[in-house]
Amino acid sequence: PKPDGTAPNNWLSIFGGPGWEWDGVRRQYYQHNFLTSQPDLNFHSKAVQEAVLETVKFWLDRGVDGFRLDTVNYYFCDKLLRSNPPHEPDEDDAGLDAPDSNPYGMQNHLYDKTQPENVDFLKRFRALLNQYEDRTTVGEVGDGARSLKTVGAYTSGGDKLHMCYTFDLLGPDFTAEHIRGCVEAFQKAVTDGWVCWAFSNHDVMRHVSRFARTEEERPVIAKLAISVLAALRGSICLYQGEELGLPEAELAFEDLRDPYGIRFWPAFKGRDGCRTPMPWEAGKAHAGFTSAEKSWLPVPYEQAALSVDTQEESESSVLHHYRRTLAFRKSHLALIDGDMTFIGTNQDLLAFTREKNGEKLLFVFNLTRKPAAFRLPDGMVLGEPLEMPGFRAVAGAGSVKLAALDGFCARV
Repeated sequence: PKPDGTAPNNWLSIFGGPGWEWDGVRRQYYQHNFLTSQPDLNFHSKAVQEAVLETVKFWLDRGVDGFRLDTVNYYFCDKLLRSNPPHEPDEDDAGLDAPDSNPYGMQNHLYDKTQPENVDFLKRFRALLNQYEDRTTVGEVGDGARSLKTVGAYTSGGDKLHMCYTFDLLGPDFTAEHIRGCVEAFQKAVTDGWVCWAFSNHDVMRHVSRFARTEEERPVIAKLAISVLAALRGSICLYQGEELGLPEAELAFEDLRDPYGIRFWPAFKGRDGCRTPMPWEAGKAHAGFTSAEKSWLPVPYEQAALSVDTQEESESSVLHHYRRTLAFRKSHLALIDGDMTFIGTNQDLLAFTREKNGEKLLFVFNLTRKPAAFRLPDGMVLGEPLEMPGFRAVAGAGSVKLAALDGFCARV
């Protein structure tokens, strides 16, 4: 502690309150970026690093395929324990680090995460994995507007993480401008690294609820979103239930389990709304997820109605669209790791090509609620239109006509 008994600096916990907790036995503070029950390890200690890597080796020897590294840029803090400066209004460093109701976003987090020593530890981690065949890593990077730059630092060179995902596509924007901006920012920051794109995960509102304006629009948005995701360069993460088009669940305060939501209720309802159980069978208690008397979180009626067994019976369901779209992605090498080049348009259209080994595919997505026409660039000739699942676009002489919330793919 400081001489007056206060914490070493102004660092905050992302789950609310100070990032320091007093321990009366040791008569010291310990750091916790999250809950007080989750003390941070001191990665500046080589002995701590060795203990972590020994645990990693234990699981590698047991045959695990790889590791997801939670909050991978939080491992090291500033060795001098310097206080963070305030977040200035003209900066964009808070990003999606925290909701507006959380003062965590009021700091520019220069010293409590994303420290340069992290890179050296990730090299040690990768060196251990390289002693085994067919193992992989995916890191979660939460670093506000710096996230894609951090992904570049953590995945380039082939000697650190295999891939990372960020929160850049996990916000409210589902527009051509935003998606193109995120991808181009990654392309600029990373020349030989790899990204993992996602629209939903366990920390954010489900993307059907974020992107759709009406209940009727939800299945359309669900289908369009996976089609866009599957066409991007990079790996993709799917979050349980999105293949059913599940919306965010509305839960009573009494049903919450997330400490984050309980702390900031009602300004922020937490993450339980996206964490409800997977609905397997509509006619069973808890939608067939468990035979227990009570499930960890309740299954709302509107989610049970979208159960797996119900969607299996309909070829037009979101579930079948996901299967067809993923099969489409796997059937084209250009979509696995082919080059990606954006095409400029004078409309809010997302247009790009994917290319590898002589195969070049054109993708055009209309993410707006109005019909649109895409004019082919000079010299581009459409070849065979490919039946991309679920879309109605029509190719004409030198242009493609798209309905609202529509997509198109063809060889060029």
